[in-house]
Order: sequence, then C-alpha cells, then structure tokens
Amino acid sequence: MKIEIWSDYVCPFCYIGKRRLEEAIQEFPHKEQIDLVFRSFELDPNTKNDNDLNIHEALAKKYGMSIEQAKQMNENVGQQAKDVGLTYQFDTMIPTNSFDAHRLAKFAEEHGKAQEMNERLLKAYFTDSKKISDIEILADLAEEIGLDRERTLNVLKGSEYGQLVRQDEAEAKQIGITGVPFFVLNQKYAISGAQPTETFINALNMVWEEENEKKSLKIINTSKSEYCTDEGCEISEE
Repeated sequence: MKIEIWSDYVCPFCYIGKRRLEEAIQEFPHKEQIDLVFRSFELDPNTKNDNDLNIHEALAKKYGMSIEQAKQMNENVGQQAKDVGLTYQFDTMIPTNSFDAHRLAKFAEEHGKAQEMNERLLKAYFTDSKKISDIEILADLAEEIGLDRERTLNVLKGSEYGQLVRQDEAEAKQIGITGVPFFVLNQKYAISGAQPTETFINALNMVWEEENEKKSLKIINTSKSEYCTDEGCEISEE
C-alpha cells in the first residue's frame, strides 16, 4: 500500500499527524507492505529566512489575535504533541522558510534516507529549535543520518532538487490540497489533517480490504444454458 504524505516542516500538525499514522501502521497486520512517500508542501512560500518575530508573535500577526491568545493556541497544540510522545519548544522555535529543507529531503530520498531525513527535520524545528533555512545546519542534520556533509552542502548552495519540490506542490494544487498534513492512499483515498490514530487504523484496514478483496462476478442470465465443468457437461432441456 502506497501512502503519500504532503506536509511542511514548520507545520505543527504535520509532525503530530505523522506520528499518529506511524502508531496506526504499527497495529496494521500488513505493515511490511506499506510504502511511505513524503511530498513537499510549503504553507507560506513567502516566509523569509530571517524573521524578527518569535513563533507566538508570528502566529498572532498571521491570525489577528493577541500574543496571549497565540500562546494559548500553541500550548494546546503542544499538549496534542505531548500525547503522541513529542516535545514542542514554542518559546525557542525559529520561524523561517522551509524550501531548502524540502530540497534536502528530496536529496535524502534519492539516497534512501527519506524517512530518517523527514523525522530529523521535524524534530530539528519543533524540538531542537534549529533554523532549518540555514544550509550549514541542514548539512549537519544530513550528516547525522549518514549523508555526506560536503556533498549535501554543495547541493544546498545550488538549486538542485528545487524542481522536484515544485512538482510536488503543483500536484498538490492539481488534486485540490489546500492544507497539510494530507495523506493519499494508493492514489485513490485521502485523509485530511492530523486525524486520531483510530481513524488511520480504520482507513488502512478499509483500503487493504477494498484493494485486496476477491473479485467475484454476478451471473445475470436468468435461463439455464449449456456449460461444462470437470465433472461433465450440462445441456439445457427446453
């Protein structure tokens, strides 16, 4: 079963949704046959690499709310993260652009490190308070998961893999994705948002059953006819 995940590394619900899906997969009896594919989606492509606002101020400005309201909202999200074993450090989080992080993920995917890189980027932003637009930091993260640091740095200094990011975003637009996380199962079924683990479990089982059920034909003729089996032939008597 192929599961494509559209997400952004600065999206708090993307990390939560990823973890809930992983919890569901662990309970899925056919988990060895699941292929996770990570797709790029930028919530705000115009975000600057260097931002004078902290995460609470940025949220307040974006949604026209007070700083206290933004802090309360972040606290609520942080509790949801905690419920799935994640720690969000909102007070030290660094709002920034995620385009180069997505390019890095594509580079890592080419080298068989997609899952490790996606997990590390999310943890870097939400837990470790790393500036994930800084290519030196990104190169360090790549080295942590076993990629060559100098090769990674050379990639990030150029424009490689940017087109793959844009292709994912164009496909997202084409199929009507306006928010993330967004999960597509076998290119036929969709789950929007960081749904509860139980929702993912039910979806996995439903898709597996529908995609693997035995196909049987409904006989529509109403009169007897001539046919043969390995036991002999039947001839209609009319």
